[in-house]
Amino acid sequence: MQLSRWIWRAVLRNPEIRVRMTVTAVLFMLFLSTALCVAVLVQARRQVANDVIQELSRDGRSVMNAYHAGQLDQEIDAPNDELEQVVDRRGRVIAATPRMQGRPAVPFPPPRRGADHREGRICGIDLPGGDCFLVVVNQIGLGQSALFVYTLAPAPGLFPRPLIATLLMLSIPFFSGFVGYGTWRAATRTLRPVAMIRRELDEITATDLERRVPYPPRRDEVGLLAESINATLDRLEQAVARQRGFVTDVSHELRSPLAALRMELELALSAPEETDMAETLQAILANTDRLAAVVDDLLALARLEADRNFQRETVDLTELTDQEVLSRPRRAQVTVLSEGAVTVQGGRSELARLLTNLIDNAVRHASREVTVILRPESPTTAVVEVIDDGTGIAPEDRERVFERFTRLAEGQHRDAGGTGLGLAISRDIAEAHRGSLILTDRVDGVPGARFVLRLPR
Repeated sequence: MQLSRWIWRAVLRNPEIRVRMTVTAVLFMLFLSTALCVAVLVQARRQVANDVIQELSRDGRSVMNAYHAGQLDQEIDAPNDELEQVVDRRGRVIAATPRMQGRPAVPFPPPRRGADHREGRICGIDLPGGDCFLVVVNQIGLGQSALFVYTLAPAPGLFPRPLIATLLMLSIPFFSGFVGYGTWRAATRTLRPVAMIRRELDEITATDLERRVPYPPRRDEVGLLAESINATLDRLEQAVARQRGFVTDVSHELRSPLAALRMELELALSAPEETDMAETLQAILANTDRLAAVVDDLLALARLEADRNFQRETVDLTELTDQEVLSRPRRAQVTVLSEGAVTVQGGRSELARLLTNLIDNAVRHASREVTVILRPESPTTAVVEVIDDGTGIAPEDRERVFERFTRLAEGQHRDAGGTGLGLAISRDIAEAHRGSLILTDRVDGVPGARFVLRLPR
């Protein structure tokens, strides 16, 4: 017990998987081999006892045959120094082998009624050969004239076959050590790729994200682990690249309105008597609004990236679109077409921002009119189409418009105050709702842009 406690404490102090696996395998094999050894020894002892019982039965039958042949003398012939007695029902010794001469009757009960023999074990009697004996009793005749033939032999000891017992005991540490060695080698070989992966990960830093962990030669659990780690490193590299590009773009976008603000203030301070204060304040306000718009969009992006588990509720897209269209006047006419309520599960404020961004972008590019079409595409999907009658967007630029701070030349000409984040935010909101947002041609062949938003109902 103390040894097992010491071993388990050693295992718990050593966190290596190899050590734990090896110690566990050794203890299991030690327990199993010990149990098997004990079982084999018990079975061997039982087999020896059965052999002795059979030999005693044969000796008893020989005495019975001699009695029936009238050749039974007071001293029974015992060529192998057998222990035999013939006793009558009164307990008187009728005949015995030389080693049993002069000894009282064996205190062992005769066969039960209806049985002709009985076998068992008896201890604590004064007989040559030991303290415990195996006994077989055979009955001759019936009634008061019945005789009982007792044949005895020393009971087998704890290890009746010493050679087998010795080999079995030596096999316990041998097989336990062999299993422990095999487990250590197998664990070492299995975990070698894991050690290589760990060393490679330790050397990879934020400035060296192009490196990848090695793949093991076999496609097993370790190989799948390497694939998952490399996929994670791919996403991490992309995230770091996006972050660096985002920081660069943010610094560039904030620098322009800040520079304009500084210029207006420096001009006002350098020639206050020549400065139109109302015009200067109007320019400062416009640049401040642009800064506020950039910061507002940046906060929206940060919230989407930090947590997409926002509160969701049943939202009627038709009602929400009407509210956004009527919230403020726009330079182009906006028409909403819907055959009824189109409901989805999502965040009301997030979906409102998405629709506002799409409508504002369409108004920025439209010549006179923007059309918003809402319809259920299937029992599980709702579709919102935002269509303008502008010049459209070239196919090679249709994915670029969803990149952050991307503003095409035509859009800058129409609205120089745009942040270039509206469509990027819109796609992020759509993906956060497990939907999609794409830009395609109008179905009627008329020039213009058509944004298609699909959301799960």
